[in-house]
Parts: sequence; structure tokens; C-alpha cells
Amino acid sequence: MAPRREARKAVLQALYANELGKGEWTDIVKTVLKRALKDQSIDTFKFAERLFLKVVNRQEEIDKIIKEHINNWRIERLNTIDRLILRIAIAEFLFFEHIPTKVTLNEAIEIAKKFSTKKSGNFVNGILDSALEQLKENDAINKKGRGLIETSL
Repeated sequence: MAPRREARKAVLQALYANELGKGEWTDIVKTVLKRALKDQSIDTFKFAERLFLKVVNRQEEIDKIIKEHINNWRIERLNTIDRLILRIAIAEFLFFEHIPTKVTLNEAIEIAKKFSTKKSGNFVNGILDSALEQLKENDAINKKGRGLIETSL
């Protein structure tokens, strides 16, 4: 499996541990991320660590974006895995300039299909499509290099 997908799955696990345990992020990085990515390269681990920390440190900003697109729902009522996948994807949209938005979107949908409910792929797709459109309108998406690629994979 692709190293970045493995990293995203590990970040999902780490965020889940953080969500439920409210432990120290340093402990979560040492236990969950390192253990999940023990067979991966240091670059894959660094990507996962950076993604995890962006989500944790910018959660309020990310959640505000999610809330704007979940009509008539409170973010706390979302399925935990779906909520975490949305946070990961929005963090990639905003803070990872070399990752194309289509890659982020496709990865989020695939992870939702694998780790959440039958309807989660469609749900995540709908929320992220809407959020991405708004972020583009607000010039909040700043991609460079490979991140500028907008063709289908």
C-alpha cells in the first residue's frame, strides 16, 4: 500500500486515541504513530507526524470549516471516524501545499469506505466537495508544485 495512505491511516488512529484518551500528543506520537509506521520510511513518519500536529493544533479552525458544511448538525453528533477523516482532509487542503486537492479528496473517501460506515464515503465526499469549493472561493487553498495538479488520477 502507498506510504502516504499508511500515514493517513496512522494519523486517523492517533487522532482517535487523542479524541478518546485526551492524552499528551507526544505520547500518542511515540506510541500510535511510531508503532503503526514502524515499517515505513522516516519521510512517511514525518509526514504523518506533521499531519497529526496540524489537525491537533488547528482543530478549532478546521472544525469551523466543517460546521459550515454540515447543515442542521452539530459536529459532536458526527460519527467520530467521519469527523476525524474530515479534519485530516481539510488540514491537507489548507496546510500541505504540495498535495493536490483531488488526491486528498480521493484518499479521504477511500479511508472512509474502509474504516467507517457504508454511507461514509458519500458523506465525506459531499462535505469535502462543499468545503473545498468554499475554500477555493475564499482563496484559502494555496498549492505549489505537484499540488497544483488538478487532473484526475
